[in-house]
Amino acid sequence: MTHPQRQLFTVTVYSENCVGLLNQVSVIFTRRCLNIEDVSASASSVPDIHKLTLTTWADRPTMEKVVRQIEKRVDVIKAFLYTDEDIVYQEVALYKVPTSSLLEASRVEDIVRHHGARILEMTPDYTVIEKSGHPWETEALLNRLRSVDIRQFVRSGRVAVTKSPIEYVDIYLKEQLDRQKRIQDND
Repeated sequence: MTHPQRQLFTVTVYSENCVGLLNQVSVIFTRRCLNIEDVSASASSVPDIHKLTLTTWADRPTMEKVVRQIEKRVDVIKAFLYTDEDIVYQEVALYKVPTSSLLEASRVEDIVRHHGARILEMTPDYTVIEKSGHPWETEALLNRLRSVDIRQFVRSGRVAVTKSPIEYVDIYLKEQLDRQKRIQDND
């Protein structure tokens, strides 16, 4: 018996900004023994609708079931499943290093330019560097900065938009409004 191939999936969940939604969604992943690799939440392009983006390693049949379960949640408007080929994605990383270490190494400019990063804040005590990119790019800068004594590191969850010219959440919302209007017209 062959097992379906595991790959990294991105799930986007559209909902109103409700308390407890992340908990409800994470329980669905937990019940299937799926580890959420990263998570981010923000407002979406649709007014009053928020977007939750999660990634996990799994096989497609399992993830299709997960998305169907997520959509059963009362607060969820719509959920979508994507692979890396379907989306454009990035993450943001912040690195805090002692300014003296950077200056002693006299490689600040080289490190920042080589990795396409930028300095957000520089004080006599510390320097904060910001890098946006794919996980392997932010990891490469982290490894480089370890040689100059990194003090803090944080990376955001994945933020993603689809490559499709069609905005499926907009279509779904329009269909729901049309359906609601037809029901009201029949009453």
